[in-house]
Amino acid sequence: MLAENLKDQTLAYHQQLEKKLVGQIKGLTSQADYLQLLQLFYGYFGGLEDRINLFINQEQMPDHAQRRKTEAIADDIIALGGQPVAKATGNELPEINSAEQAFGALYVIEGSTLGGSIIGKMISGKLGLNTGLSFFNSYGENTHQMWASFKNILNNQPSDTEQTITEAANSTFLKFKNWIEQHG
Repeated sequence: MLAENLKDQTLAYHQQLEKKLVGQIKGLTSQADYLQLLQLFYGYFGGLEDRINLFINQEQMPDHAQRRKTEAIADDIIALGGQPVAKATGNELPEINSAEQAFGALYVIEGSTLGGSIIGKMISGKLGLNTGLSFFNSYGENTHQMWASFKNILNNQPSDTEQTITEAANSTFLKFKNWIEQHG
């Protein structure tokens, strides 16, 4: 199954990104720090979603609109008194010139929701926030159902697209790590 193969084939890049993000999250000491973290996500995910939207719509993924994260991040930023930053463009983002590459990038975005509720609770407890957490709690109690639905869509992609999807997912992890290093 493609989703399971992706998990194995992206593990190294996933762990590199996770290490960077965990460091950022552990270093949060104030609402301003958290706002900067949200702006990192907004900039990267915003640019990434703009590219994905060129190739994925309701036809490929019936709940596509529900899966967009940029608006939730912007809402959190505004709720905390900030303003959304510029979105990533050009070489800051992975190459997305097909639906297959878009699915690879979506694998990273959708996978982030699995740890999001844990991160949201960590941040809330650490900073005492009750607002500005909608991004990390994006699907709430439906997180595992939404992940299973996404994996099903992935697993129904033609088998000859696996390499393209995998390369795009790895590039998405790597470019996000680079984004954090440059802007974090």
